[in-house]
Amino acid sequence: MNLKKPKFWDYKKPNLNAYLLFPIAILISILKTFFQISNKKKFNIKTICIGNFYLGGTGKTSLCIKINKLLNQRNIKSCFIKKFYKDQIDEQRILNDSGELYCASSRVSAIKKINTENFNAVIFDDGLQDQEIEYDLSIVCFNKKIGQGNGFLIPSGPLRENLSSLRKYDAVFFNGNNESETEFEYFIKKKFTHLKIFKSQYKIKNNKNFDKKDKYLVFAGIGNFENLIEMLKINNFSIIKSLNYPDHYNYKQYDIDRIKNIANENNAKIITTEKDFVKISHENQKNIKKIEVELEIINKDDFTNFLNKKI
Repeated sequence: MNLKKPKFWDYKKPNLNAYLLFPIAILISILKTFFQISNKKKFNIKTICIGNFYLGGTGKTSLCIKINKLLNQRNIKSCFIKKFYKDQIDEQRILNDSGELYCASSRVSAIKKINTENFNAVIFDDGLQDQEIEYDLSIVCFNKKIGQGNGFLIPSGPLRENLSSLRKYDAVFFNGNNESETEFEYFIKKKFTHLKIFKSQYKIKNNKNFDKKDKYLVFAGIGNFENLIEMLKINNFSIIKSLNYPDHYNYKQYDIDRIKNIANENNAKIITTEKDFVKISHENQKNIKKIEVELEIINKDDFTNFLNKKI
């Protein structure tokens, strides 16, 4: 789904648009409850699900890759599962470059493909709302800065589940470069005392490959474009133009031509994310550089101990 989220989703308080769409959100919630599966499947391999409530841009994929590295360091062989969507080839490629990925039309079908003799654990990129699987460990990701948005369910807000559902899960990750504790973080800590709270920040792995004296045009089709711009500015990039496309956007030739023309007019270098770069043809990748980002867990030792107990 190529989604460019409505701006009112991130207002601190719901506006008229949110209230007009609220009855649809309630109807969708009722239908989901009606079709809910009561008996979830348990598997003989350890299952870790990294999901979100806020639709898109919460750092799920980056956290999956980080957890895979932590498990491998402990000689626990893990792989990834992602439900197959045609418009999410970008994330599938990134996961596949970071480990072994299994994709299928359903997550249950994907997990049945895994040879449990080769793997001890499987990491699901998304899937908290999947009613077919009982996970051994479930983690909810939030963006530090945006939190719950306006707090309403889709389509009147950005949430896939009501916040009360946090009682079903094990831990929360607040991902992003906002260092100070937000009101939303404080609320989660006080309201859901059973949850383990972890934080992370984004680091640019190839920061030294860029000359900060240059001017840059940045384009991307990601869930939280503002996060990318903020991170680049923190790292002293001079951003003279930014082009925000819908999440999982498939770039056409005229898009690339337009991007390059604007960059030439402004004497700027072009940068984008790994997620966007992999969707561009090799020919079009010329004169475009990718920002390589990794997630750095702030309280890493605490999380490693938590992971040890669960897996």
